[in-house]
Amino acid sequence: MNTLRVGLCGATGYAGYEALRRLQRHPDAQVVFCTSETQAGKRLADVFPGPLDAPLIAIDAAPWAGIDVVLLALPHGAAAATARKARAAGVRVVDLSADLRLRTPASYAQWYGHAHPAPELLPTPYGLPEINRAALHDAPLIATPGCFPTSVLLGIAPVLRAGLLADATIIVDAKTGISGGGRAPKQQFHFPEANENVAPYNPGRLHRHVGEIEQEAARLSSGIVPEIIFTPHLVPATRGMLSTIYLRVDPALALADIRALYDAQYAAEPFVRVLPDGILAAFVHTTHTNMCAISLTLARPGLLIVASSIDNLVKGAAGQAIQNMNAMFEIDETMGLL
Repeated sequence: MNTLRVGLCGATGYAGYEALRRLQRHPDAQVVFCTSETQAGKRLADVFPGPLDAPLIAIDAAPWAGIDVVLLALPHGAAAATARKARAAGVRVVDLSADLRLRTPASYAQWYGHAHPAPELLPTPYGLPEINRAALHDAPLIATPGCFPTSVLLGIAPVLRAGLLADATIIVDAKTGISGGGRAPKQQFHFPEANENVAPYNPGRLHRHVGEIEQEAARLSSGIVPEIIFTPHLVPATRGMLSTIYLRVDPALALADIRALYDAQYAAEPFVRVLPDGILAAFVHTTHTNMCAISLTLARPGLLIVASSIDNLVKGAAGQAIQNMNAMFEIDETMGLL
């Protein structure tokens, strides 16, 4: 195919910079412009010292003509407005923010506390290729999932699709590296606060990602509709994510039966690895990659523990956005990611 002409909005955030690193080694992509609202007029190497460099422009100066697709690594609220501009110019959009993940304006308002900024863009295909690939091909917009939902949904999808969930309540204990909070300074991410500390936040049903997880879990389920009890924890690591998921399944299932189910679903997926018995998923299995590593433990008959590891900046953000871009244009999903 012809080289994709790509715009990148939000290049000076952690996810945007991660996306640029991979786009620059993508054999079928050319980055035409990079935006930064706070650093416009500077060069990227002046903001992020390192080998990557590009002029930074404001979004209002983005040259949409001739662009095939834009990746939006922008805060929620701001991303949808830019997606609207891009679509008006005929440019396809892969959004990394939360603006397009929830299917209705009412659901967005419930979880984000304000009206949706571009309700005409909803519903948008949900960009988790391993569970929704067919909807991504030739799509004009794709909503890249959140990092926590990616790890949780990949961890539970085989059980939900097979209708093997025996109780609606799914408990998720998740750990994330500090980069998940973004680059803007916040007290809880300050080194003296986070170093040598593990802290839960937004426990139970308070985290915004609960709505997204339940939305997609309900669409996956062929039986009981799940209710998610979710507690994330900030850990003193720059990057990485591990979700430990507790769910009740049919007590007649042996671990070998469950493993066969996961192996069958993910055998052809280049970015999901079901780990051998006795090896538990950890940060180290996925850091700096677009992989998801899954381990399975049957604590007792009917009680399954799934551990699902991703890199929050790659499979949880930039890498998955590029995988979605590849799926959108029906090219090899591994391009730029291996």
